[in-house]
Amino acid sequence: MQIEKSFRGISERLAKHYLQNLGGEPGGDEATIVASDWTAHVSSEKVSIGPSLELTEVTVVFSGDESILDELVERFSQKAMRAGG
Repeated sequence: MQIEKSFRGISERLAKHYLQNLGGEPGGDEATIVASDWTAHVSSEKVSIGPSLELTEVTVVFSGDESILDELVERFSQKAMRAGG
């Protein structure tokens, strides 16, 4: 199963740090964090907010068993929501 979530207000570096705090380790490339029962791929892009403002939007694609991902995504989302300033 895969779940894709996007977050604003955090960086790729911080997203990877949170994923490592949740039990993952850097994977085969710098965009992937892996654990024994899940994998996450992190990417980012600039998105326009209004006519003159851009924000970074980080997208995380979580892969694994549904029962594992439900809790993982919830825990990651809580961390990501506290990151904004």
